[in-house]
Amino acid sequence: MGRYFHSEVHIHSPWAQVVAAFWQRYPNPYSTHVLTEDVLYRELTPNNHLLSRRLLTKTNRLPGWAERVFPAHVARAVYVLEDSIVDPQTNTLITKTWNLNHNKLMVVVERCLFEEDRGRPSWTRLKREAWISSAVYGLGRPIQEFGLARFKSNQAKAMRGLELALTRMQTAEAPPPPTNHHGNQEESLEKQKPLPPKATPKPNPFI
Repeated sequence: MGRYFHSEVHIHSPWAQVVAAFWQRYPNPYSTHVLTEDVLYRELTPNNHLLSRRLLTKTNRLPGWAERVFPAHVARAVYVLEDSIVDPQTNTLITKTWNLNHNKLMVVVERCLFEEDRGRPSWTRLKREAWISSAVYGLGRPIQEFGLARFKSNQAKAMRGLELALTRMQTAEAPPPPTNHHGNQEESLEKQKPLPPKATPKPNPFI
């Protein structure tokens, strides 16, 4: 028996903005454990679904008790595969992630559903599920408990990173401040004075 996690949050941004921010989450100060992200595959299907597969590299430091049990190289990095489907017709983004290495120690599978809130189109609902399991004899339960606690901490940081990406996007899209039309009248008249004629420059023979 593994451990199961479920959460549901409502994001005060339209679905299209949340999806755009999803691809721009990294880097951010809340997810410094995410080292790299690479797109391995991307396809737009005939029914207008965007399929993507990405490889993420993350740090994976173990707790003190586990570092005394397992080899040092186990604590260096973990490679995570992420599959996603964007459906603009139903306004949904579904992602599934799982670790490729260290899976003899622990396996973490996560599934996320980003969907437009039908009752409030300016909001997005995020449903997150995760399954944590370990097959290490005699240590499976503490490893699963550690994995669940680590997952909760990381998903909270992931939400902060997504919110930061949304803030950056919304700030960039904001219109510039209005021009002040009540400045000094003399300064305005001075700007309207014609400039004195300039001497015609000589042609450059080296152009």
